[in-house]
Amino acid sequence: MDSLKQTVREVVAGYARKGLNSQGYLTQGEDGTLFTVVVVSQIKDKHFSDTSLIVRIVGEHIIIERDQNDKPLVEALLQAGIPRKQIILAYAGEPVPESA
Repeated sequence: MDSLKQTVREVVAGYARKGLNSQGYLTQGEDGTLFTVVVVSQIKDKHFSDTSLIVRIVGEHIIIERDQNDKPLVEALLQAGIPRKQIILAYAGEPVPESA
């Protein structure tokens, strides 16, 4: 599982980047099974913040709770070698196992 955590962390970290008027920050739960990307933006004199990604690892499954990105995280995970059967798109209505 540690290699799964590391792979997910590296892929999600790629979404924490500087934008035109924003900065994305990777946050991680203490046990390494929850990752988020928080985006802080400034447009003129107004500040905004949002969570663009929320991802959990439960057992051998990656549960994507929220994805607000142009390139969906599922595509990046597939490119990193994670099998699609391990990825659950909760935000798209895919069923999440009860143990999750």
